[in-house]
Amino acid sequence: MKIVYIPSKITSDVNGYELLLRLQSDLSHFIGEDIHISFKNVYWFEANLVAILGAIIEDLENRHNRVKIIDAEYFRLKNDILFRNGFFPQYGITSSSLFSSSTQIPYMKFKEHEPQLYNDYIQSELLDNKDFPRHSEKLGGEIKRNIFELFENARTHGKCKHIHTCGQFYPTRKKLHITIVDTGQTIVNNVKDFLKKDMKSSEYIDWAMETGNTTKVGNIPGGLGLGLIFEFINLNKGKIQVVSSNGYWELREGKISKHDLNFSFRGTIANLEFDLTENNHYSLADEVPQFDIIF
Repeated sequence: MKIVYIPSKITSDVNGYELLLRLQSDLSHFIGEDIHISFKNVYWFEANLVAILGAIIEDLENRHNRVKIIDAEYFRLKNDILFRNGFFPQYGITSSSLFSSSTQIPYMKFKEHEPQLYNDYIQSELLDNKDFPRHSEKLGGEIKRNIFELFENARTHGKCKHIHTCGQFYPTRKKLHITIVDTGQTIVNNVKDFLKKDMKSSEYIDWAMETGNTTKVGNIPGGLGLGLIFEFINLNKGKIQVVSSNGYWELREGKISKHDLNFSFRGTIANLEFDLTENNHYSLADEVPQFDIIF
């Protein structure tokens, strides 16, 4: 039996992603083993990032490992969010001493043939949430379509069993995060095979993020189609982070940053952050594909 300990603090920044990628790397050679994942030392774990941990566990199970989460009660004494958002219950761990809260967006796993369930999840848990930035119905539909492209990209390119997703409101910081993860083929490998040229992993992701670029062929619609969500998040002063293989790409307030990480993720992570301090109402003009901001 192998016991692995989750690091004490996991956040949605380069360091947090490095820690989770290192965890997957440390476990990459196990096949058919009993693996216990311990939360004994954890005092902070950004709840939306359990989508990554769920994908890592699926990766282990795909190699016939038997995975169990242990020491969850140690973490509950500090924070019970991973009980309330359904992550611990997903692995058979429950608690009777929970208080109700609306800050969590539940952890869910969607199969590739469940796009409508995924769309319903985005609508009810994100766009219809009273804390999400105010927006017109038309813009809400376009945002949902853009986010659905992340699901569609995972479904067509990732060749994985599930797409993992989870979100969280952070009331003190006035931020909303939603994280979407798949395992399998990476953006980096797909683009590298398509372009037939050597670049840094972060540069492959940068190419994939450009509007109109696609590795799809034939009459399959191409590109991630994320131009509108990029614009919305720029106006909202939020951010998008994408991790694939060892590439890291971030769009924050109109500025792109890229890094190559020390460890690789066998799949793709997309994390979207929305700023809830803005008091604007966002709408999409009928005549042209741009935003009007109504104060």
